[in-house]
Amino acid sequence: MKLEIKARLSYGSFTLDVNEAIPLQGVTALFGRSGCGKTTLLRVIAGLERPAAACVRYGDQVWQSESSFRPLARRRIGLVFQEHSLLPHRNVRGNLEYGYKRTPPELRRLQLKDVCELLGIGELLERRVDQLSGGQRQRIALGRALLCSPQLLLLDEPLAALDTQTKREIMPFLARLAREVGVPILLVTHVPDEVERLADRVAFMDDGRVERVERLQDALTRPDSPLFDEEGPVTVLEGALSSADEEGLCQFECDGVALRVPDRGGTPDESPQRLRVRARDVILAVKDPEGISVVNHLPVTIESVNPGLHGESLVVTRLSNGQALLAQITTASMRRLNLTAGSRCLALIKSLALHRPAETPI
Repeated sequence: MKLEIKARLSYGSFTLDVNEAIPLQGVTALFGRSGCGKTTLLRVIAGLERPAAACVRYGDQVWQSESSFRPLARRRIGLVFQEHSLLPHRNVRGNLEYGYKRTPPELRRLQLKDVCELLGIGELLERRVDQLSGGQRQRIALGRALLCSPQLLLLDEPLAALDTQTKREIMPFLARLAREVGVPILLVTHVPDEVERLADRVAFMDDGRVERVERLQDALTRPDSPLFDEEGPVTVLEGALSSADEEGLCQFECDGVALRVPDRGGTPDESPQRLRVRARDVILAVKDPEGISVVNHLPVTIESVNPGLHGESLVVTRLSNGQALLAQITTASMRRLNLTAGSRCLALIKSLALHRPAETPI
C-alpha cells in the first residue's frame, strides 16, 4: 500500500512542495524540525488543506485530483492532534462512541471492548473529560480515532503537549497500538526518541520538502543521520523478552542474538519489543576479556569506520544476524587496536545500559 502525494502550497515565505510515494505498512514517521511543513503535509493528506492541482492517492483510491475532491469524512482517516479535542459535554464512553456510531456497521472493524483493552481505559468509561489526566485524555483521543475504523491513522505530535512523566506512561500504549491494530500510521514528530521507539520507516522533511524516505534501520546506520541528538548515535534492536532468571536478568532475543537486560518488574511479553543501544555504551574488544562485569559479549564484524569531531570515531558493525550495531570510541583506540573495515571483534554492552521500551527515558 502506498500513499501518493503531489502538492504545492504557499503561506507567505513558506512553500510546501511535495511529490512523493510513501509506503504505508506499519508506522511511518514524518520527521523534521519545527516549521519544516510536517503538519501542513498531514493536513493536505487529510483534506483539511486543498491546494490547487494537487493529487492525493491512497492505494487505488483517488482522494484528490484536478477534477475531484474527497472530504475528510469520506477518506476514513483517524486524526489525533497535539491537543486531545475531546467533547467536554460527553463522558469518556460518549466520546469513544461518537465516531463509532457514525461509522456504517459493515465498516466497523474494532469494538469498544477491544479498544478499551488495548489502551487500558476500561475503568474510565463513566468519567467526565475534566476528571482525566493529560495522558488519559490522549488515550481517549486515540481510542475515539480507532473506533471510527479508519484505513489510515494520522498522529500529529501526539506527545508534544505532555510532560515527561506522562510521556513515559503513554509511550507503551502507542507502541502497542502500532504493533497490534494493523492500521497504517503516519506519525508527525520532531523527537528522535519517538521515531526510534515507534517507527518502521522515516520520511525526512526539510524546508517544505520530503528529502528521503527510508527504513528506520537504514536511517540509523548513516553517520550523519538527523535522528542522532544530544545522546549521540543509537541502534534499535527488535526482539522478544523472556522472564527473569535466578540472577534477576531477562533475555532479549533478536534473530538469534541474545542480550541480558535487567528485570524491572512487569510480566514477560514475547511480542516484538524494542531495545535502544547508545553507541557510546558499546565497548569494542579484540579478544574476549576475563574478570569483567560486563555480561553481554557479542561477536561483530566492522563494516565501516567514520571519523568524527573531537577525536571520536563512529564504528558501524554487524552482528551475526546481519543487524547493524553502532559503537562510538576514540580514534586513538581505533588505531591502537588496529580496527578497520573487515576486522572481527567483540562488542561489550553493560546490562544496566539497556532498558525495556517502557522504561527508556524520554
